[in-house]
Amino acid sequence: MFPILSAFLIVLTLAWGLNVAALEGGTASLPWLIREQGLYLSGLLAIGLMSLAMVLATRPVVLERPLGGMDRIFRLHKWAGILAAVFAALHWLIEMSDDVIKAVYGRVGRPNEAEVSGLLESLRDAGEELGEFAIYLVLALVVLSLWKRFPYKFWRHLHRAMPLLYLLLAFHAAVLAPLDYWTQPVGVLLAVLLASGVVASGVALGGRIGRDRRVKGVVIAVSSPAADVTELVCRLGGDWRGHRAGQFAFVGFDRFEGSHPFTIASADHGDRTLTFQIKALGDYTRQLASRIAVGQAVTVEGPYGRFVLDRHDRKARQIWVAGGIGITPFLAWLDEMRAEPASAPQVELHYSTRGTPHDPFVARLQSLCAALPSVALHIHDSSAGATLTPDTLAGAGRPGQRAEVWFCGPRGFGDQLNAGLARAWGGRLRFRREAFDMR
Repeated sequence: MFPILSAFLIVLTLAWGLNVAALEGGTASLPWLIREQGLYLSGLLAIGLMSLAMVLATRPVVLERPLGGMDRIFRLHKWAGILAAVFAALHWLIEMSDDVIKAVYGRVGRPNEAEVSGLLESLRDAGEELGEFAIYLVLALVVLSLWKRFPYKFWRHLHRAMPLLYLLLAFHAAVLAPLDYWTQPVGVLLAVLLASGVVASGVALGGRIGRDRRVKGVVIAVSSPAADVTELVCRLGGDWRGHRAGQFAFVGFDRFEGSHPFTIASADHGDRTLTFQIKALGDYTRQLASRIAVGQAVTVEGPYGRFVLDRHDRKARQIWVAGGIGITPFLAWLDEMRAEPASAPQVELHYSTRGTPHDPFVARLQSLCAALPSVALHIHDSSAGATLTPDTLAGAGRPGQRAEVWFCGPRGFGDQLNAGLARAWGGRLRFRREAFDMR
């Protein structure tokens, strides 16, 4: 993710740099020149990242393969938005530095503003006012997005304002960009970014995000295998295109609450039936069991994601690690493997839990793995002192053997395993994990 953002920022900076290199020498003093070009660069980076975030917000399935799955697209969208807000704030601070530079260096050497008149002058005045107003609101929305305690159902509706704010900022960028930009590569790049962001904003405002992947269905079973877990079984209409084991979908029961992403915990058996295991992690999921009933309508959008069984490296040692509700994609994998046990790969499946006697997935895993001789199941109960560590995983296997670890679980747990195994195995490790986060 960060290499992609770094490359994106480098391209924008290089385009800006080509414009600076083409500037003819003038009478501007260095402090004023730094302010002017800092204003242009920070604005270019801010609107470029906002344009990228808007495009990624449309859930472009075509980018799943190159970017590694919709979960990583969500994460890239999130960080593009955060960095855009940072550069927008920097842009605003540079704009406000005008009085400081005048006080310290005076007005001498201040670059002359481009001479415009008529309609363009009016547009620039409007763009400046609207841009400042929009930046304040964008910064406020980014803060609310990062404040996880702010309820999702309210945040979701506030977040719908982002396309409108983007359009205001796109207008600001278009009318206030230097006129010479439009005859250089930086102008071409800016035009492409603005056009892409405007189209994406139109898709969002028109409610068309994911529309062609939404299918109506009905809830056919609801149960609570544990106090904090709700199991839902849904049957979808004939438009469902099927899924691969390990993928996720957006599931919605309430228009105001909207859809939430849940991993599909069952394989595709061709009957358009999906099972979801949903852990109570917030207000919405805690109340789900009491709010959902058999026969209730459901909307499912998807499938998405590339955390799928058929991507495993057949020549590498397979280690699958799940923590808590992170077991759901592996339940789907095991369910799919039951159809052809003889062709199932050799796997070490490690499940980390906080209490085996009360965990609803332990018995399910034992039942599935009993029919799959190639899968060695290891249960790690932290309440009994059996904590899974990198040393536990690194201690087994043949010396020099390449290993592929598939992980789904708490972020801190995954980071710990990844760092420890990277130290032990170096280049022989490939660590794959689910990374999606709605906020």
